[in-house]
Amino acid sequence: MNALNVAKFGGTSVADYAAMSNSASVIKGNSDTRLVVISACSGVTNLLVELANGVADAKKQQDVLAKIADIHFSILEHLPANAAVDIAINDVLDEVATFATAAATSPSDRLTDSLVACGELMSTHIFTHLLNAQGIDAERVDVRQILKTDNVFGNATPDLVETAFHAQGVLRPLCDVKVAVTQGFIGADNDGNTTTLGRGGSDYSAALLAEAVQATSLEIWTDVPGIYSTDPRIAPAASPIDEISFSEASEMANFGAKILHPSTLVPAMRHDIPVFVGSSKAPEQGGTWIRDTAKQSPLFRALALRCNQTMVTLTSLNMFHAYGFLAEVFNILAKHKVSVDLITTSEVSVSLTLDQTNTRGGAPTLPDGAEKELAKLCKVTVEQDMCLVALIGNHMGESRGAAAKIFGTLEDYNLRMICYGASSHNLCFLTSTNESKDVVRALHKELFENE
Repeated sequence: MNALNVAKFGGTSVADYAAMSNSASVIKGNSDTRLVVISACSGVTNLLVELANGVADAKKQQDVLAKIADIHFSILEHLPANAAVDIAINDVLDEVATFATAAATSPSDRLTDSLVACGELMSTHIFTHLLNAQGIDAERVDVRQILKTDNVFGNATPDLVETAFHAQGVLRPLCDVKVAVTQGFIGADNDGNTTTLGRGGSDYSAALLAEAVQATSLEIWTDVPGIYSTDPRIAPAASPIDEISFSEASEMANFGAKILHPSTLVPAMRHDIPVFVGSSKAPEQGGTWIRDTAKQSPLFRALALRCNQTMVTLTSLNMFHAYGFLAEVFNILAKHKVSVDLITTSEVSVSLTLDQTNTRGGAPTLPDGAEKELAKLCKVTVEQDMCLVALIGNHMGESRGAAAKIFGTLEDYNLRMICYGASSHNLCFLTSTNESKDVVRALHKELFENE
């Protein structure tokens, strides 16, 4: 089988004409790149989510629509005139206006998916036109014909069998003769309704498509040159990581490292597809390769931060030496489709964090129905304005002195819900939003910079 590389470009990599041109250069630089997955232009998804949440004021709604139109037509101004592309963009903008009017009175998850998907639908029209203008034979494909999902709007689950069938029948043959350009983040259910894979799902969809076409590599192009020991915006001394294992990278993504969507690596791991993360603005700086195993496995690899956390504490004396209490709790959560992230327990209480998986963003909430049912069992306390800090590494639970070094550094901070031991690759805890960045800086200085 010939080498086939899938390249995914995030919103900042297609933000404007200059960014798109840089991304086109990356594609030109690798002849194996035959499938390109594109996000919406930077800022567009946020504007679409604003409309999806309901904008009743007509003038404000028009202002948002004008901003969206301006982002796309300002790029087209730099390209040769193409009436078909202009018409396609205007058609999508008309759909946005129609959806926005509906959302102003009756917002819904289904309507939100239809609205936010419009960003990718527009960006791929423009990027395909740019590639062809620069001499790259490219063809746009509507991913909704390929990536099939269930109908859980806002957080759809892909149908791997159907997706592979359509990818092998449509995408793979096209990749043999042209560069195929398609959308990240979106799909369609069996009835043809537009769905999304959740906020940040473009990376995940790229990995799913890489798996479906049996790619030999996957590149994730963003605005930073690879994965760092932590976010350089928080700790300026953060250092780049040349190579990292799937296990470590999965932990980082799951616990808030924004460089990758948490589910991205699952399809790559299933088929052992190496993943590269780099900057489309500076590809010459290299990046990070994520493989099944890395040559080095340090005790401490990186720090991740995930904010907008919601902690729910359930307290009841009936838990003491009782059977079935937690089973009943999780039956209620499952009934109301509440996804749980972390959990810690004591004799009479259990604390857990809620996982945010849908498109709307913000802090996750405990549905009223779930809270009412739980209140019949126990006292329910809900706390927000918290952040999760995760330390990623290897064999931390087996290394003497590691815990002392970590918690000694944090003796001046209030830590909640410490989770340590369930995985040899992470230690995580909650802290207040106000202290979270100070905590990351203190840990990074002690564990990475002083070394």
